[in-house]
Amino acid sequence: MAKTLLITGASTGIGAATARAAANAGWNVALLARSEDKLNDLAAEIGDSAIALPTDVTKRDQLTDAVNATVEKFGALDGVFANAGTGVEHPGVENGDPDEWHDMIHINILAVLYAAHATLPHLKKTKGHFIVTGSKAGREHFKGSIYSATKWFVHGFAGNLAEEMREWQGRCTVISPGMVDTPFFDEPKPSKIQPEDVANAVVFALNQPDTAAVREVHIMPND
Repeated sequence: MAKTLLITGASTGIGAATARAAANAGWNVALLARSEDKLNDLAAEIGDSAIALPTDVTKRDQLTDAVNATVEKFGALDGVFANAGTGVEHPGVENGDPDEWHDMIHINILAVLYAAHATLPHLKKTKGHFIVTGSKAGREHFKGSIYSATKWFVHGFAGNLAEEMREWQGRCTVISPGMVDTPFFDEPKPSKIQPEDVANAVVFALNQPDTAAVREVHIMPND
């Protein structure tokens, strides 16, 4: 029986690339994002092993409904990739926009917590795997960056969650890329990490034997 991976932020970039890579590796994929049209197109491209679930992952009720729909469709939940994230237009603290901070913290931090809270009961049944998108910015200090601070939280949380999941042979991995060529940036960056590179790291972590837990995969551009 094929395993099932739920992906947030699945409509573009890293999330969409991971959906394709996981499906090619034999996984069912549940695709969550706010962009219904893009999700439907991706699900149609992948085929019967995909389900499109338009979801605002900052809304706990919507996220819970999507998790339940995934389990109803595929029978179980074996992996989660909490990938949804965003940045701000006004970096720094003194000249930053607190409203932007509010929205970013809800996506980069609370949505990750909500995803873990909603899915851990299902992952516990399968001794499953929770994967979250961190960043180089969660390993180094960047002047006045609130975005970086949210990723520091993600890295710390992933380590703590790994210890909790270890009690029932579950696993948690943080994927930590440097600059990735995604719609996150206004201009293409073809010499930087590609979404498919990050997707390969996710599939690598998922495919480790039961005796091994990859806690972090750190990826940097090679230029």
